[in-house]
Amino acid sequence: MGKIWELDFYSRPILDDEKKKLWEVLICETLTEIDQKPESLFRYSEFCASKTVNSLWLREAIEKAVAQAGETPKKIRFFRRQMNNMILKACEDSNIIAAPSRRTYTLNAWIDQRNKTFYPSQPGYDENAAKSLSVKYPPLAAIALPDAVRVDKGDKWAFVNLEASAFADMKEWDIAFGEAFPFSMTEISPDTKIPGLIIFSSRALPLAAWMSGLELGYLQFEAGSRPIMRLETGSSDSWILTNVSDAKTLAEAKGFEAKKENAAKVHFLAIQSLPESESFAGFWLLKEEDF
Repeated sequence: MGKIWELDFYSRPILDDEKKKLWEVLICETLTEIDQKPESLFRYSEFCASKTVNSLWLREAIEKAVAQAGETPKKIRFFRRQMNNMILKACEDSNIIAAPSRRTYTLNAWIDQRNKTFYPSQPGYDENAAKSLSVKYPPLAAIALPDAVRVDKGDKWAFVNLEASAFADMKEWDIAFGEAFPFSMTEISPDTKIPGLIIFSSRALPLAAWMSGLELGYLQFEAGSRPIMRLETGSSDSWILTNVSDAKTLAEAKGFEAKKENAAKVHFLAIQSLPESESFAGFWLLKEEDF
């Protein structure tokens, strides 16, 4: 089957002897289960001089990582849009699928840790360069889901909350399509309320199967003249998951966002055929990141 990896290739706040920013490739294994241990995941890092930044160097780094891991991943996720062409080329030349994605939670946590503790300890660290590290992409207008999987009037949906401790046995749940990550990557306590949205549909399995082909990033409530719940996928795609059309659901949507903030922006999306069902056609743990 193969594991999923995450990759970032970009300049770091470290200057070389010529006062040029060093570049670095970071590659790590994606944690996809609630009970995985972050300390056990595969990681690879290598610095690169700015004058040698190209897809050939990156391909060679990927192949070194594959040799070190002893296995080839089934795909590599990456979030940095401005590196899209170079990363796609390097992965293609390595015969690995590249997936633009905002589901790079493991990588983001590693980058955050390096920004706080590793880079500042390195020779040539540039504090001014470190202040402009965040990636901010303008939001795009959300578009309607394809007709075949659109949440329509015959479907129902609801906001729900589960305590973090309830996810301890998630691996044993009956889930056809889905993905998780360990809460140990966050600062969530066992009694933290994790908000979510559940869709009940007679087309539950086709809907979940279609969503499993996307790189699910996060859910977000968008207020305005026509309030909606947005589903963010890939590196920049936005979908209108549901319309928020009355005062009750508007209040619940605002409550969803408030609880998400209290849960380190962790939340979930679930799909079931009926409220009484004990199985899930789809269940994804999600986390909103700053992109």
